[in-house]
Amino acid sequence: MSRIAIPAVESATGSTADIYARVKKLSGGRVPNTYAALGHLIPASLAAVLDTQATLNSGNLSRQEHETIKLLISEKTGCDVCVAAHSFVGKLVGLPVDALHAIRAGQPTGDAKRDALVRFVSHLHATSGTISDDEFNAIREAGYTDTQLAEISLTIALGIFTNTFNRINGTDVDFPSVE
Repeated sequence: MSRIAIPAVESATGSTADIYARVKKLSGGRVPNTYAALGHLIPASLAAVLDTQATLNSGNLSRQEHETIKLLISEKTGCDVCVAAHSFVGKLVGLPVDALHAIRAGQPTGDAKRDALVRFVSHLHATSGTISDDEFNAIREAGYTDTQLAEISLTIALGIFTNTFNRINGTDVDFPSVE
């Protein structure tokens, strides 16, 4: 059970109600628990999350690549809410279930570029972002551009933010169970 009490989404007013309306428009009418808590506590933080995601969505990485990064980071940080969310969204954007399992385990998925991304993100997580020239060259050789490397960094940062908040809060999982 979540540690931080959040009033019902329907009772929100002011900037919280405004940001919830934005979430509902983007998500088909629902406000996930993580977003409900952030919107209640600091509406601007939820706006920043949504704005950051919009920036990433208009960038050069595919939705599958974003979900690969977010799922892997969520697994590594132990965020059950985000593992469930990014497994769900990963399926929606076309990642096969066996690839989702492999990503979580840091195992090969059968897609060389995705596997290079998983290795790179795993290494970044394990080393707090410190990489060698060999790691840099390997991700570039896999086909990632300088701009995409910046997008990978931003995707990781966004994931760590929500993962950390969910771990602090003990946010209730409100996505389907991971298969």
